[in-house]
Amino acid sequence: MSLSLTESRRRRLTLFAMCMATFMTSLDLTIVNVALPSMQSELHMSAAELEWVISAYSLSLAAIIPASGALGDRYGRKRVFLTGMIVFLIGVIACAVAWDAASLIAFRAVQGVGGAAMLALGLSIITETYPQEQRAGAIGAWAAIGGTGFGAGPVGGGILLTFFSWPSVFWINLPFAALGIACTAVAVRESRNPQARKLDVPGMALSLLGLVCLTLGFVESSDHSWGAALVALPLAAGAVLLLAFFWWERRAPHAMLPPALLRARSFASASGIYMLCYGGMSGALFWVTLYFQNVAGWSVLRTGLSWLFMNIPFLTMAQFGGRLDSRFRASTVATWGTLVAAVGVFLLSRAGTTPFAVSALGYALYGGGFGTFVPAVTHVAMRDVPSGVSGAASGVLNASRQIGSSVCLAVLGTVGVNAAASNWQGKVSVLDGTRHATALGQAHNVGGGRVHAVVETLGAPFRQLAVDSFLHGYQLAVGIAAVCTAVAAGLAWTGFRRRAEPPQAAAQPSLAVPEREAIVTGDGPRRRSQ
Repeated sequence: MSLSLTESRRRRLTLFAMCMATFMTSLDLTIVNVALPSMQSELHMSAAELEWVISAYSLSLAAIIPASGALGDRYGRKRVFLTGMIVFLIGVIACAVAWDAASLIAFRAVQGVGGAAMLALGLSIITETYPQEQRAGAIGAWAAIGGTGFGAGPVGGGILLTFFSWPSVFWINLPFAALGIACTAVAVRESRNPQARKLDVPGMALSLLGLVCLTLGFVESSDHSWGAALVALPLAAGAVLLLAFFWWERRAPHAMLPPALLRARSFASASGIYMLCYGGMSGALFWVTLYFQNVAGWSVLRTGLSWLFMNIPFLTMAQFGGRLDSRFRASTVATWGTLVAAVGVFLLSRAGTTPFAVSALGYALYGGGFGTFVPAVTHVAMRDVPSGVSGAASGVLNASRQIGSSVCLAVLGTVGVNAAASNWQGKVSVLDGTRHATALGQAHNVGGGRVHAVVETLGAPFRQLAVDSFLHGYQLAVGIAAVCTAVAAGLAWTGFRRRAEPPQAAAQPSLAVPEREAIVTGDGPRRRSQ
């Protein structure tokens, strides 16, 4: 059927399919956040289960992205991409009809598997489709559509949830997925790399199991003591599995994380910056959403519209990222961008004790800072990476963001819930008898921001106590997110500063990133900085 298409139309349909894929994966990162309180109420989910709704998706992305790139190179990029889009569609439908917390979390993991294939291969397919002189414009459109999805999520989610229930944030993906699948099947040509590296199956299994165990241990610590078997055993197992992963990667013939990557200073720094910043972002937005909807009593539409204070500066600054990179050193742009974002997160941590104008400023600084540093970090990430492992580096760089989102969210969720519950227990310790026991039983509702449930059980006089306790945990967790972002600024300053190089290094043509191995990130592609 594709033979009847003109070459120009085939290219446009291919680009459209890739844009639909990146739009859906970006949309899904933010639209679900706005729906968390609705899910919590209708499915009777705990704060820990809410964390898993986000973490299950991120963990799947982190684990499968490196494998998807290798599978596409070996067995066909169109085949693996199309399979990923179909799996994503199946996950979307399954999430929309989920009947309880466990099913929703499991289906979110399925979504992540499909999303990983789309993220890993979209840029490769574009570079294989367009000639050199047209490639920049096509890649720019692909990156811009991805940013649009990120910004449209909160607003679109707010509008949908004003009229429909939470499954609507998943159903909205159906027309995009159907169009993407149809265009991929009709227009995309198959391509592969006969010399593609083999899959590192043991490495994939060790890293996935290790991350899942760590996340499980941190999430369960919200409801159990650190010495409980459900907490201590997963944490210990996760540590052992990740140590085994690093041991294996030093010896594996086709390592998923080649030792050369760890020796590449700029790349290691960029991966650390992404883990810290995206982890802080996931944790901060998780708590901000719970506060504004559950505690402040905002409608879901008002909450979604408030994110425009963040999304507009993000999209604006992201467009100027290339100009800043050309005028200033990457270390300077990345450092100042992360510092501005850190100030923004700190201002958001003051919500509940300051006017909304302060939070609006926090949103703006956070979005503007993120839009500034992401292009700079992406631009310089692979500066010191040997060309022979640039494909693996692309997958690892993408995975580092998802690892931060899942593991850091689990940590910040645990810190906030435990701090809120502990503060609540101190406040109600003066009560006696049955009233004291009943109040203690509301600690999990306080930690999750379900103030209305506390009032229904204990009465209106306990509302302010519950709000104050929640804010105690909220401010601590979001404050730590600000610290993580500030630490990332220090890492950018120290890790991106270039050392003296041998004169011949700058002239080595082998350090250029091959066209089809351009860096793939959800925020757009960048070539290696020379």
